[in-house]
Amino acid sequence: MTKSKKLEFRPNDYVVYPAHGVGQIVSIEEQEVAGITLELFVISFEKDKMTLRVPTHKATEIGMRSLSTPDVITKAMSTLKGKAKVKRAMWSRRAQEYEQKINSGDLISIAEVVRDLHRTDDQREQSYSERQLYEAALERLTREVAAVVGGDELLAAKQVDDVLTSRAA
Repeated sequence: MTKSKKLEFRPNDYVVYPAHGVGQIVSIEEQEVAGITLELFVISFEKDKMTLRVPTHKATEIGMRSLSTPDVITKAMSTLKGKAKVKRAMWSRRAQEYEQKINSGDLISIAEVVRDLHRTDDQREQSYSERQLYEAALERLTREVAAVVGGDELLAAKQVDDVLTSRAA
Protein backbone atom coordinates (compact mmCIF):
# COMPACT_ATOMS: atom_id res chain seq x y z
CA MET A 1 0.00 0.00 0.00
CA THR A 2 1.42 3.34 -1.00
CA LYS A 3 0.60 6.33 1.12
CA SER A 4 1.58 8.90 -1.49
CA LYS A 5 -1.67 10.30 -2.95
CA LYS A 6 -4.40 9.05 -0.65
CA LEU A 7 -5.00 12.24 1.30
CA GLU A 8 -6.57 14.25 -1.48
CA PHE A 9 -9.75 14.28 0.64
CA ARG A 10 -9.92 15.94 4.04
CA PRO A 11 -12.49 16.07 6.84
CA ASN A 12 -15.42 18.43 6.05
CA ASP A 13 -14.88 18.01 2.28
CA TYR A 14 -17.91 17.12 0.21
CA VAL A 15 -17.29 14.11 -2.00
CA VAL A 16 -19.28 12.04 -4.49
CA TYR A 17 -19.46 8.32 -3.80
CA PRO A 18 -20.66 6.61 -7.01
CA ALA A 19 -23.36 4.41 -5.48
CA HIS A 20 -24.72 6.97 -2.99
CA GLY A 21 -24.14 10.47 -4.35
CA VAL A 22 -22.96 13.49 -2.37
CA GLY A 23 -21.68 12.97 1.17
CA GLN A 24 -19.45 14.81 3.60
CA ILE A 25 -16.27 13.41 5.10
CA VAL A 26 -16.79 13.62 8.85
CA SER A 27 -13.40 12.28 9.90
CA ILE A 28 -10.53 9.96 9.11
CA GLU A 29 -10.19 7.14 11.59
CA GLU A 30 -8.17 3.99 12.08
CA GLN A 31 -9.92 0.70 12.64
CA GLU A 32 -8.63 -2.81 13.05
CA VAL A 33 -10.24 -5.32 10.70
CA ALA A 34 -9.11 -8.97 10.77
CA GLY A 35 -5.85 -8.02 12.47
CA ILE A 36 -5.00 -5.33 9.92
CA THR A 37 -5.14 -1.66 10.84
CA LEU A 38 -6.96 0.33 8.18
CA GLU A 39 -7.26 4.07 7.77
CA LEU A 40 -10.85 4.94 6.82
CA PHE A 41 -12.75 7.96 5.57
CA VAL A 42 -15.98 8.29 7.55
CA ILE A 43 -18.52 9.75 5.13
CA SER A 44 -21.92 10.96 6.24
CA PHE A 45 -24.88 11.05 3.87
CA GLU A 46 -27.18 13.37 5.81
CA LYS A 47 -30.25 12.95 3.60
CA ASP A 48 -30.14 9.14 3.75
CA LYS A 49 -29.15 9.09 7.44
CA MET A 50 -26.25 6.83 6.51
CA THR A 51 -22.58 6.65 7.43
CA LEU A 52 -20.08 4.94 5.18
CA ARG A 53 -16.50 3.94 5.97
CA VAL A 54 -14.16 3.76 2.98
CA PRO A 55 -10.51 2.64 3.22
CA THR A 56 -8.39 5.67 2.30
CA HIS A 57 -6.17 3.66 -0.05
CA LYS A 58 -9.22 2.43 -2.01
CA ALA A 59 -11.14 5.71 -2.28
CA THR A 60 -10.09 6.79 -5.77
CA GLU A 61 -10.00 3.20 -7.00
CA ILE A 62 -13.73 2.74 -6.27
CA GLY A 63 -14.58 6.03 -7.94
CA MET A 64 -14.93 8.40 -5.01
CA ARG A 65 -14.29 11.92 -6.28
CA SER A 66 -14.46 15.57 -5.33
CA LEU A 67 -17.50 17.62 -6.26
CA SER A 68 -17.79 18.65 -9.89
CA THR A 69 -16.51 22.02 -11.00
CA PRO A 70 -18.96 24.73 -12.09
CA ASP A 71 -17.86 23.98 -15.69
CA VAL A 72 -19.07 20.38 -15.36
CA ILE A 73 -22.36 21.63 -13.86
CA THR A 74 -22.81 23.91 -16.89
CA LYS A 75 -22.06 20.98 -19.20
CA ALA A 76 -24.61 18.82 -17.35
CA MET A 77 -27.24 21.57 -17.69
CA SER A 78 -26.61 21.80 -21.42
CA THR A 79 -26.90 18.00 -21.60
CA LEU A 80 -30.38 18.38 -20.07
CA LYS A 81 -31.34 20.79 -22.86
CA GLY A 82 -30.55 18.20 -25.53
CA LYS A 83 -33.06 15.98 -27.26
CA ALA A 84 -33.94 12.80 -25.36
CA LYS A 85 -32.27 9.75 -26.84
CA VAL A 86 -34.63 6.83 -26.40
CA LYS A 87 -33.19 3.56 -27.58
CA ARG A 88 -35.50 0.95 -29.00
CA ALA A 89 -34.05 -1.81 -26.81
CA MET A 90 -36.15 -3.75 -24.33
CA TRP A 91 -36.99 -1.82 -21.16
CA SER A 92 -35.06 -4.22 -18.92
CA ARG A 93 -31.86 -3.58 -20.91
CA ARG A 94 -32.39 0.20 -20.95
CA ALA A 95 -33.20 0.20 -17.22
CA GLN A 96 -29.95 -1.62 -16.57
CA GLU A 97 -28.01 0.97 -18.59
CA TYR A 98 -29.72 3.85 -16.76
CA GLU A 99 -28.92 2.21 -13.42
CA GLN A 100 -25.25 1.88 -14.41
CA LYS A 101 -25.12 5.53 -15.47
CA ILE A 102 -26.67 6.67 -12.18
CA ASN A 103 -24.26 4.54 -10.13
CA SER A 104 -21.24 5.61 -12.18
CA GLY A 105 -21.20 8.86 -10.22
CA ASP A 106 -20.49 10.76 -13.45
CA LEU A 107 -22.61 13.92 -13.45
CA ILE A 108 -22.95 14.09 -17.24
CA SER A 109 -24.19 10.47 -17.38
CA ILE A 110 -26.70 11.21 -14.63
CA ALA A 111 -27.89 14.29 -16.55
CA GLU A 112 -28.38 12.06 -19.63
CA VAL A 113 -30.64 9.75 -17.61
CA VAL A 114 -32.68 12.72 -16.33
CA ARG A 115 -32.98 14.08 -19.88
CA ASP A 116 -33.99 10.73 -21.38
CA LEU A 117 -36.58 9.88 -18.73
CA HIS A 118 -38.09 13.35 -18.27
CA ARG A 119 -41.76 13.54 -19.25
CA THR A 120 -43.81 16.65 -19.90
CA ASP A 121 -47.50 16.76 -19.00
CA ASP A 122 -48.62 16.00 -22.54
CA GLN A 123 -46.47 12.88 -22.91
CA ARG A 124 -47.49 9.39 -21.86
CA GLU A 125 -47.15 8.53 -18.20
CA GLN A 126 -44.06 6.81 -16.84
CA SER A 127 -44.09 3.28 -15.51
CA TYR A 128 -43.24 2.78 -11.86
CA SER A 129 -39.67 1.65 -12.60
CA GLU A 130 -39.11 4.54 -15.03
CA ARG A 131 -40.26 7.00 -12.40
CA GLN A 132 -38.00 5.40 -9.76
CA LEU A 133 -34.93 5.69 -12.01
CA TYR A 134 -35.85 9.24 -13.03
CA GLU A 135 -36.28 10.37 -9.43
CA ALA A 136 -33.02 8.71 -8.34
CA ALA A 137 -31.10 10.43 -11.15
CA LEU A 138 -32.82 13.76 -10.53
CA GLU A 139 -32.01 13.61 -6.82
CA ARG A 140 -28.33 12.83 -7.46
CA LEU A 141 -28.11 15.67 -9.97
CA THR A 142 -29.81 18.27 -7.76
CA ARG A 143 -27.77 17.28 -4.69
CA GLU A 144 -24.50 17.76 -6.51
CA VAL A 145 -25.64 21.01 -8.15
CA ALA A 146 -26.71 22.25 -4.71
CA ALA A 147 -23.41 21.24 -3.09
CA VAL A 148 -21.38 23.00 -5.81
CA VAL A 149 -23.52 26.13 -6.04
CA GLY A 150 -23.90 26.67 -2.33
CA GLY A 151 -26.11 24.23 -0.53
CA ASP A 152 -29.76 25.03 -1.27
CA GLU A 153 -31.34 21.88 -2.74
CA LEU A 154 -34.70 23.54 -3.46
CA LEU A 155 -32.97 26.21 -5.51
CA ALA A 156 -30.95 23.58 -7.38
CA ALA A 157 -34.12 21.53 -8.05
CA LYS A 158 -35.82 24.64 -9.45
CA GLN A 159 -32.78 25.38 -11.63
CA VAL A 160 -32.82 21.83 -13.07
CA ASP A 161 -36.59 21.95 -13.53
CA ASP A 162 -36.35 25.30 -15.35
CA VAL A 163 -33.84 23.82 -17.79
CA LEU A 164 -36.06 20.78 -18.40
CA THR A 165 -39.22 22.85 -18.94
CA SER A 166 -37.45 25.35 -21.22
CA ARG A 167 -36.43 22.40 -23.37
CA ALA A 168 -40.06 21.30 -23.72
CA ALA A 169 -41.24 24.78 -24.72
